[in-house]
Amino acid sequence: MRQKTENYDVVVCGGGLAGFCAAVAAARHGARTCLVQDRPVFGGNSSSEIRVTPHGAAAFHAYARETGILSELLIEERAINHEIVLENGWTNSVWDMVMYDMAVKTPNLTFHLNTPVYQVEMKDDRTVKAVIARVANGETDIAITGHTFIDCTGDGIIADLAGCEWRMGSEGKDEFQEPHAPLQASKDTMGNSIHFKAKDVGYPVPFELPDWAVHYDDAAFFYKQGRPPYDIRGGYWWLEIGIPWDTIHDAEDIRHELTRHTLGVWDWIKNKDPETRELAANYAIDWIGQVPGKRESRRIIGEYFMNEHDVLNRKVFEDEIAFGGWFLDLHTPGGLLAPTSEPNSAAGYSGEYNVKSYCGPYGVPLGICLSKDVDNLMMAGRNVSVTHAALGTVRVMGTTALMGQAVGTAAALALTRQIPVKAMAKEYSGELKQALLRDGCFLPNNRNEDEADLARQAKVTASSEASTYGVGPWSKHAGKLLLKSWGETKPKKLQLDRVEEWADRMDVPRGQWIAIGSSELSKVSVCLTNTSGTVQQIGARLVKVNGIWDYRSETGEVLAATELVVPSGEMQWIEWEVALSGLTAPSYVRLDLDGNEHIVWHRSEGLEPGQVSGWDMGNGQMRGNAYSLTYRVEPAQPCYSPENVISGVTRPREHTHLWRSHPQDPGTPWLQLDWDEVKTIREIHLTFPGHLLSEYHWYPPFYRDPQCARDYAIEAWVDGAWQELVRVKGNYQRQRKHELAVPVATGRIRAVFHATNGDPSAALYEIRCY
Repeated sequence: MRQKTENYDVVVCGGGLAGFCAAVAAARHGARTCLVQDRPVFGGNSSSEIRVTPHGAAAFHAYARETGILSELLIEERAINHEIVLENGWTNSVWDMVMYDMAVKTPNLTFHLNTPVYQVEMKDDRTVKAVIARVANGETDIAITGHTFIDCTGDGIIADLAGCEWRMGSEGKDEFQEPHAPLQASKDTMGNSIHFKAKDVGYPVPFELPDWAVHYDDAAFFYKQGRPPYDIRGGYWWLEIGIPWDTIHDAEDIRHELTRHTLGVWDWIKNKDPETRELAANYAIDWIGQVPGKRESRRIIGEYFMNEHDVLNRKVFEDEIAFGGWFLDLHTPGGLLAPTSEPNSAAGYSGEYNVKSYCGPYGVPLGICLSKDVDNLMMAGRNVSVTHAALGTVRVMGTTALMGQAVGTAAALALTRQIPVKAMAKEYSGELKQALLRDGCFLPNNRNEDEADLARQAKVTASSEASTYGVGPWSKHAGKLLLKSWGETKPKKLQLDRVEEWADRMDVPRGQWIAIGSSELSKVSVCLTNTSGTVQQIGARLVKVNGIWDYRSETGEVLAATELVVPSGEMQWIEWEVALSGLTAPSYVRLDLDGNEHIVWHRSEGLEPGQVSGWDMGNGQMRGNAYSLTYRVEPAQPCYSPENVISGVTRPREHTHLWRSHPQDPGTPWLQLDWDEVKTIREIHLTFPGHLLSEYHWYPPFYRDPQCARDYAIEAWVDGAWQELVRVKGNYQRQRKHELAVPVATGRIRAVFHATNGDPSAALYEIRCY
């Protein structure tokens, strides 16, 4: 056996999304970094070996997509990949190569694939000295020493070998009084899953179930126990088994059982289910995963132990370094072997359990990523310091990738300052948060306060400014086509239950967030259909809200209220003279309509940026949608001001935080910074809109967000003329950082937008200058 020794500043063990983002972040901040991965590809559960789509907060909250390194990767994958991405099972090797390409191109980063860690050497009881890893099929052991170690192995392998305290199983309700905790503590964990991909081959093909596979014959197992075959192409998260097996030590037994069950499920879909067998006639299994994805195993005890109450109450942490917003998704122990699947699915995603499981967006503290027992060991991923109940939301890959970027950044900053890494959660937490914001991350309770950012001192002007007038409805033809395409691979009983005009029936109260840019609002209109044949009335209110994620059904401040009279008929604009003045601007108000099953509120054909809708879940809480309902406002609201680009926030929150040019801007749109005195500029950062609204698997192949600037330039006013500093063509990334070859002394900088990727308006969330 060949022996090697390597030395680094930061050693990251585990190359899933958390570990990958940790390693890239540390290397970008100047630390000599080594990433050690036991598999042949990066990505962990998201890789082409396992094919779980990265989920995150945007599944439940509009404009809550995770940004930073993860966003760079996902934007790149959608821009160059020819394949669609379903919820699970359809990830291909393009995604693996996107990650590999970034790893190769990142200075200061060394990586070892196919190299599991099997031993930890300690310098003393509280300090890791080295990890020992073996190159698979390479007959080589590598002793990797480092200053700081980051455990992103999922199973907490490094922490376990280093002697750290950990938990595995479920806390009982008596410990923290968590709403989702079982009455008694147990060893129960969520299970492992494999996925499959079915392909349309264009003609009928048979499938014969092997005799060693599981036979399914009961429709209730699928349709009444929360396991609906919602798309015959694959994507079933409920192909899951955990207990009675141990998710770590019995992983191979679980893999075999999952294979037996997956084949049986396909046999049901293909040959037995009257809802799917006709749809599945031309489909054949193209791929079945043989590397199970894990949801839960060891949770390492850290400096802070986060519980469900922190999540539900959106606790504000001084050391906030990430955010989450996936629901409290606690799968039933046993998975396929249990009486029902995940409780929310079994309940049809409605009712009391659904309401109490909805959470976020909430902040995540650095303290859950710092080992309590070892001073130079950090964690990121599903092995962080949280209860079983809290793990239900923080475990998804969008959230864990943010943790990874944060711990990698913290490790590198601590090295630069020559301080213990745990100090980054205390006296240096402000510096860490500002570094993360500068690198494109979003922190829900923080904004840009970087004193070095010269843009914050500037006056901002622009060539023009868009206003919001409202949005009109889908046409009948477009709505029918969309519904038809959505239902082609789905059983009839699982297709969308909506009227043909692509609208929402008012079976529950619904609301529309409207951005306010002036102190006056005289009239509001909505496009409604009355299906009853008689005149109907529906209650309407304009309420003040704190922001786009203020989901309170009753916010405590009603600005105006009325009863709208709706004649029988289709797609009618119903007007309301609200005559409001003295409104706070910029801000949001929400237009709420009461429930009336005879009324339909039409969705908008387009989305006015930053203005979305929601519906009342019950128990005083609404849930957001990633689309707008129709509305009109008078006067038009100037809610896309140039000053928004230095507001310190790079997505809709308290208001739109976005500058948009007028769509009929007669010239080339520009946005300009002016200072009272000459500044020396060395670096300019731009953050464009796009890739925030929804989860990434909703976006098609070769997608480039229309709102994002494609061709642009940065110019400086020098010697009485505009001098071009930067020229970019073909951009589709959200954040671009430009280091100038030669610093420029100027009192004016402007960004000039020559073309977007399709939107008629140029737009920008933020500009920074250093």
